[in-house]
Formats: sequence, structure tokens, C-alpha cells
Amino acid sequence: NGKAAIIRAPATPELKALVTGLAERAERLRKGRVDPRVDNMLKITTEGRKAALDLRLVDSSARDHPESKANLAVHEVFRIWQETQADRLTQLVFCDLSTPKDTGFSVYDDVKTKLVIAGVPTAEIAFMQEYDSDAAKLALFKDVRAGKVRVLLGSTQKMGSGTNVQERLIALHHLDAPWRPADVEQREGRILRQGNRNAEVQIYRYVSEGSFDAYMWQTLETKAKFIHQVM
Repeated sequence: NGKAAIIRAPATPELKALVTGLAERAERLRKGRVDPRVDNMLKITTEGRKAALDLRLVDSSARDHPESKANLAVHEVFRIWQETQADRLTQLVFCDLSTPKDTGFSVYDDVKTKLVIAGVPTAEIAFMQEYDSDAAKLALFKDVRAGKVRVLLGSTQKMGSGTNVQERLIALHHLDAPWRPADVEQREGRILRQGNRNAEVQIYRYVSEGSFDAYMWQTLETKAKFIHQVM
């Protein structure tokens, strides 16, 4: 069962204001009032996607919202971690728009800190980005398969096709929407594959209302349908 459950984070007044500002910038671009070297659609879209993930990625003075995507994800990841303790089942969290090495605010560190405060041992949480060599990756994958590391966070690029950790995977969380339908398949292919001992798995998509999120997921689904028809 690969149907994703959608978890909605309510739009905050701050996010709405930011999205309105982005729309105005896009309009100025469309009318040719701005030099594309100063502002462009990619810049606007990236800021919109980051703001949908966490406002603190684009505004360092923004507050931590209790119902933000990261906080809702922490709640779900912790609940599943607790419920599957006896079998030491594992979870993947995908996030492309923030990295553990970010200067300033990092969604990875934010999620990890909150999980640890909730009661998850630090040793059971890992960031894919911190395992560079093949040997380190293989050791990490072994720990995930053994249920020693129970929450693994990473990006589409870093947690790609060579990531064979499916044995105990029970849940996958999309904190953000990737760019291409193939990226969604790439992510979900980590859990929806042979060798997973769980007959039923859970996939969650986190969407900030009134943000670029809904548009991104909709576009991905439309593109996927179109590609599927062409094939």
C-alpha cells in the first residue's frame, strides 16, 4: 500500500505575508520591471519552498511554530518510534531543502533535538549526510537493518538507490516535495521494495497550507500521470 497520508500544517499569518510578497515579486518579473539577475523565478520558488518547510530558513527572526511541518513530523516519528519499540522498526525522513551542515537554522538539527527531548536516544538517530565513505555508509545501513539506528534523515540525492535499509522500515516521511516525479519514486522506492518484512507501511507527506507545497505536490502528480500516459 503506497498511498501517502497527507498531514497539513496550518498557514500562519507570517507565512501568508511572505507568500503574498513572493507573488508580488513574480508579478514584477512578469511585467519586466526587474532585472532577472537581481531576482528570478528560481529564486522566488526556492524561497517559497523553503518558507513552506520552515520560515526560519528564510527569516532568522521567525518563531518556531508549534504546528509547523517539522513539529508535526516530530510528533508522528516519535509516536511510531514508541509504538514499534518491541520490534525495533525503523523510519526514513526525507528533506532536500535544508541540510545538517546549514549555517544558521537547520531542520535536521531541529528535528533531532526535539526527538531526543521527547525520549529517542541520540544513537538511534542518524543523518545520511554525515556518512561519506562507502564503508561508513555500509556500516550505517547495517545498523538500520539491525534496528540499532531507528530514524534516518537524508535528502533524495544522498538516500538514493543504493540505500538498502528496507528490512524493518515501517514509515517514510516527506518533509518537503522534491522537484521531479522520479524523485518521489526514488524516495518511496526505499520502503516499497522486496525484503521489507512489514506487509503494511506508512508514507506521510507534510504540507503547509497556503504555501508552495500544495502546488508542488499537485504538479508532481500531474507530471507523473502525464509521464505514465506517454509510457
